[in-house]
Amino acid sequence: MRPRLELLIIALALQGCSMAPAYKAPTIDLPAQYREQTSDGPWHLAKVQESSPDWWQIYQDSRLNDLQQQLLKANPDLAAALAHFDAAQAYAGQLRAGLFPQITASAQPLRQRQSDGKPLRGSNQPSVYNSNTAGFALSFDLDLWGRIRNQVAAGDAQAQASADDLAAARLSLQQQLATLYVQLNGLDTQQKILTRSLDDYTQALQLTRDRYEGAIASEMDLTRAQSQLAEARAQLDDVRAQRDLAEHAIGELVGQPASVFQLDASEQMLGVPSVPGALPSTLLQRRPDIAAAERRVFAANANIGVARAAWYPDFSLTGLLGGQTAGSGNLLAAGNRYWALGPLVNLPIFDGGRLDANERQAKAEFEEAAAHYRSQVLRAVREVEDNLGQLRDLQREAEDEQAAVDAAQHTQTLAMNSYEAGAVNYLDVVTAQTSALQAQRRLQTLRTRQLQASVGLVVALGGGWNSGAD
Repeated sequence: MRPRLELLIIALALQGCSMAPAYKAPTIDLPAQYREQTSDGPWHLAKVQESSPDWWQIYQDSRLNDLQQQLLKANPDLAAALAHFDAAQAYAGQLRAGLFPQITASAQPLRQRQSDGKPLRGSNQPSVYNSNTAGFALSFDLDLWGRIRNQVAAGDAQAQASADDLAAARLSLQQQLATLYVQLNGLDTQQKILTRSLDDYTQALQLTRDRYEGAIASEMDLTRAQSQLAEARAQLDDVRAQRDLAEHAIGELVGQPASVFQLDASEQMLGVPSVPGALPSTLLQRRPDIAAAERRVFAANANIGVARAAWYPDFSLTGLLGGQTAGSGNLLAAGNRYWALGPLVNLPIFDGGRLDANERQAKAEFEEAAAHYRSQVLRAVREVEDNLGQLRDLQREAEDEQAAVDAAQHTQTLAMNSYEAGAVNYLDVVTAQTSALQAQRRLQTLRTRQLQASVGLVVALGGGWNSGAD
């Protein structure tokens, strides 16, 4: 008994073994501060707080909030990502079952005939007879080298990565919706600008027609006024066409057919949220795509352990217990019972290089996952820098464009007054009105781009920017 006890102790001790390398997340140098600057100075390290899942509320628009809630409930792509996550969890559960003994029950009532020419058949054996069998079978892999445990660890990590994929899909869809909504809001403002211009151009055309009929203005002035009005109408039609496309895309995101989905023109202009002057680069660590990439590195590391364990003997325990009769009698009677118990050992001898190739594949997949992780981090830093720089530069451009709008509107007023006084021809009026309209539309386009850059910055940081000073 003593040798068996020692073998059992050794087996239990070996169950703590693992062939996987000690895991360490790939290292990459994050900037202590971003190169681009906010109006309050450079970004620097600060204490990270939890981000708000409803990050779009910084735009203070109730309709945007309602649309985001509809997206969470009805978007089919999000439903597909959720189903993929559920499947990953179920697969991890399948792998985890390998840590436990597997017990199965079977029953086999048979009526069968044996061949008259069966070798070694006894003369008194019947040709047709019954055979009833019922029993239990047990198998348990001792997992001395950690193969199953590493499979479980890899499966759990993949399930965690799938959860992060779900969060990344949710964040991406929310970004698409917010970006489209910002575009729609900007197009609504463009419509207002063009509608006001159409009113002005219509009045100017009537004034020119009256002057033409009174032989004060030339026919060229009249045709210029008509052309200007028609061109503004064409621009309004183009804006409406763009708005239709944005509206249809929003309907798709919230799970509604474009044929029935409709959003009325917004009466509220969105404001660009204020970006804190101190944001830590560690905010990137909560990005779900980065978290998913890190979990896949961990899973690949565990799979190296699985591949290495295949080189070693696989020990398992097997057992059988049951009863068998020839058609009658008690299956549980002592004379009808059968049982078996013993170890099973599998040891690879020659496999043509398969195990070596499996291990090399596992190591290469680890390097691939690590490189992908580093790529994700670099992409995240670039996205933050891009959107931060856009916010800064677009703000300066908007301020300059606002000055251009003010000057163009003043010029338009002067030109119209001078035309009514007969001091200039209508070409000066057309030029001034066209410049004023173009400046207003450019300013609105810049504001839309600022809002979209702010959405991009929020998402690049994983959803929001709650931070506090150390």
